[in-house]
Amino acid sequence: MHTVRSSLVVVDSHKSTDQILNRARMIASATQSHLHLLVCCKGNHHSAYLNDMQSSMEKEGYSISVQQAWHGSSHKTIIAAQQAQGCGLVITQHLPDKPLMKPLLTPEDWKLLRYCPSPVLMVKTARSWTGSTILAAVDVGNNDVEHRVLHSGIVSHGYDIAQLAGGALHMMSAHPYPMLSASDPMFQIKESIQAFYSEQCKKFQAEFHISDEHLHIEEGPAEVLIPYLAHKLEAALTVIGSVARTGLSGALIGNTAEMILETLDSDILVLKPDDIITHLEELAAPPSSLSADIAASSWPYNHHNHHHHRRDS
Repeated sequence: MHTVRSSLVVVDSHKSTDQILNRARMIASATQSHLHLLVCCKGNHHSAYLNDMQSSMEKEGYSISVQQAWHGSSHKTIIAAQQAQGCGLVITQHLPDKPLMKPLLTPEDWKLLRYCPSPVLMVKTARSWTGSTILAAVDVGNNDVEHRVLHSGIVSHGYDIAQLAGGALHMMSAHPYPMLSASDPMFQIKESIQAFYSEQCKKFQAEFHISDEHLHIEEGPAEVLIPYLAHKLEAALTVIGSVARTGLSGALIGNTAEMILETLDSDILVLKPDDIITHLEELAAPPSSLSADIAASSWPYNHHNHHHHRRDS
């Protein structure tokens, strides 16, 4: 998180920006990073709104730039701006229209989470991060290199945010039910499964100072347990990873991520592994046939700028 040099903040003149700007201010203050405010809309009739916001935040000491743009859909507009500005983080807001309504994600939300090469922070609640629980959810049962690197990213981002918010980092991993038919005898007995998962978590506990009381190894489906534990701990933020193996244009950003995003009642930070990021950046790069003003963009984003603590290469 501390390697983020600039963040793209998606604002909407028709909605309150208090929560999203509070998150953006906290991250910019902690990382000394730039904020690029974007309104996804045709025309230029939001310039006064954006200029007022820029002026106000510059007086508070923040480095701010503003933009109004439209590239056919909101997710394409956001990704084009993220690439052009070299932003290492996208901050977007998803709040219900009415307090008692559940904030259902739109198809555009899903597309942004699937296709955006940078981490996406989705603000879903008004709960302050300050002094709150930050939950890092990892699947330590998947222990290939790609997953190990992603797990390091998830826990280190959670650790960074807990540090800057004066909060408490908790870590969780959900494990499958024992199966007598499992080829590995270890997965036939609950105790041996839990012992394996505990062992996988030890290096993270040591590196990021996570006590046993803040480690949660639970039996059952992750898509049920992650929202349950986040609610129980009153987490202000849940950090998760998504691994889309195939068909990025399909319904997957990783089954678990897709299922829990609706039900989590905390803010959510979604990270992806490097190979997915590289592929998404190739998809985002403008083809040479596009108009000169888009093609001339330098697309300077370096996809390694937000992956730090890479100990498992």
